[in-house]
Amino acid sequence: MPTNILMPALSPTMEKGNLAKWLKKEGDRIKSGDVLAEIETDKATMEVEAVDEGVLAKITVPDGTADVPVNQVIGVIAAEGEDPKSIAAGGGEAAPAPAKADEAKVSDDAQRGYARSNEAPKGPAAPAQASAAQVAKPNGAAPAGGRVFASPLARRAAKEGGVDIAQVKGSGPHGRIVQADVKAAIAGGTAKAGAPAPASTPQAAAPLQAPAGAPAPAMSDEQIKKFFQPGAFEEIPHDTMRKTIARRLAASMQSTPHFYLTVDCDLEKLLKLREELNAAAPKDREGKPAYKLSVNDFMIKAHALALMQVPAANVSWTEGSMLRHKHVDIGVAVAIPDGLITPIVRQADVTSLSAISNAMKDFGARAKARKLKPDEYQGGSTALSNLGMFGIKQFTAIINPPHSTILAVGAGEKRVVVRNDAPAVASVMSATLSCDHRAIDGALGAQVIAAFRQLVENPMAMLV
Repeated sequence: MPTNILMPALSPTMEKGNLAKWLKKEGDRIKSGDVLAEIETDKATMEVEAVDEGVLAKITVPDGTADVPVNQVIGVIAAEGEDPKSIAAGGGEAAPAPAKADEAKVSDDAQRGYARSNEAPKGPAAPAQASAAQVAKPNGAAPAGGRVFASPLARRAAKEGGVDIAQVKGSGPHGRIVQADVKAAIAGGTAKAGAPAPASTPQAAAPLQAPAGAPAPAMSDEQIKKFFQPGAFEEIPHDTMRKTIARRLAASMQSTPHFYLTVDCDLEKLLKLREELNAAAPKDREGKPAYKLSVNDFMIKAHALALMQVPAANVSWTEGSMLRHKHVDIGVAVAIPDGLITPIVRQADVTSLSAISNAMKDFGARAKARKLKPDEYQGGSTALSNLGMFGIKQFTAIINPPHSTILAVGAGEKRVVVRNDAPAVASVMSATLSCDHRAIDGALGAQVIAAFRQLVENPMAMLV
């Protein structure tokens, strides 16, 4: 019987791909392992290999076609002894022949472009290949006691949605059940759920699974309280600030793809310069210095200048465009009772260290008294969080949308370093940049954190 060539899933999350170019033409003989076509994904162009022999009877999706759904038929291979012309004239459909037992057991993973899984023979696993020419399945649902032909994503969606996969009607090639079929069955309530497994105790009962693609629901208040003895805890209602922090940061972790870059910075020159600048600060009649720089003030300035040196990273992501900022407005995390707030140092890239220092002292005092104005803590293009005063060596921070970055600064501490090929003791600080991968790629983020380290280790550059 003819074999359909299906658009393969070249990654676990791929739903569509572009058919860039056919490397075979209709009428060409095909051998197992031959490269049939080139498929473009959002990351790369990959080759599709044949797994069966025969003649390429029909190409159903031509070169240059974009957004071809996974598992769509893109071509047909005629088996040995079949007439390719009759198959092509018939639109690629042929009378089904009885399938061999081993043909019926081609695994779902192989049909989606991966190596065979539980159907594979024991022993060393074969290398995964993006193979698309697979044995066509005659039906999605199987007779009673038979096998149900469904994609791995469909099976997972059915399991998470609590539906019986055998009751779902398939819309894929030859009745194969795909993820969209399961989602439609869940939404329409047409698939009967299997009997749930009994829970060992009421406390161990887990919340119902959400449909595939949706975040799992959190446990209710009552479910959580059942884990603890009555009277063993005190309930403290959430205030508005804690609710806002929880909502925004939970949304950020769910919707923003974070990645993290960490460097160690030598603070010896910065600490020496800070001491000299503070000693040289002018004093008023009462002997009070005009400013007193902290290490955090230098961190704010270095972060701002680093982003100005890499302007492609000084951005905010929107679904329609990238907003590239002309200056760096840094929200600096300030701990206050029962929460935190991020007053913003506007245009920190062109603001002097002394002005940054005085602004942060004012912000800190008014933040603790909850007297900041909304325009003083809303917006900004990036953020900085410093836990060094608590002795934290290193940590990662959650991005606060619409920012694309946040810098987490740890404590400066004495560490053994190598200087001139010999061990030496130096004050070293770890800093971690969290990046939104939608807006900033790894190399771009690396340029930012490298520029930050260069400024911290050569702090005179912040004064010019």
